[in-house]
Amino acid sequence: MYLKKIEEGTRLILEGLGEDLNRPGLKDTPKRVVSMCCEIFRGYDKSKKPIVTCFDNGCDGINYDEMIFDSGYFYSHCEHHMTIFNGDYFFAYIPDKKIIGLSKVARIIDYFAAKLQVQERLNQEIVNEIENVLHPKGCALILRARHFCKEMRGVKKVNGVMTTSVLRGVIKNNAMTRAEFINLSNFKLP
Repeated sequence: MYLKKIEEGTRLILEGLGEDLNRPGLKDTPKRVVSMCCEIFRGYDKSKKPIVTCFDNGCDGINYDEMIFDSGYFYSHCEHHMTIFNGDYFFAYIPDKKIIGLSKVARIIDYFAAKLQVQERLNQEIVNEIENVLHPKGCALILRARHFCKEMRGVKKVNGVMTTSVLRGVIKNNAMTRAEFINLSNFKLP
């Protein structure tokens, strides 16, 4: 990242808004924005890409051939307006020869989400990465997110949700397996 440019750009934006850069509350804002950018846009730093550890399927005495499902929360930034979009992810894969540690799924999602994105590409990048590492029989990801570029500006429609999905292999091609994934994605804990 070009940290000096981020700091200078922040100063220009504040000046453009008519703010006084010497005001106590704003004095260190450009430096704070640089720190924030290093943290929330870490997806541009290839050294921050998670190292994905895989295990041989069956190494613990169980050769698993059923769906493995994970869900959680993510946030990213819209590349068109630089506002946040955030929501839930629902991920599943059916292992072949390899399995992945469950925390790695969340780390991969967080890494690819930590840059300016559109939700459709984010979905593709995550599934492509996991498929390239695992070579599973099937892989799927649903992202459901609120987009603040739609809520805070423009049309100003609050609580709308955009849903995107990527289905591959047996999860896409087998109706029963696809239905199992969709059912798990809609399951709510009490």
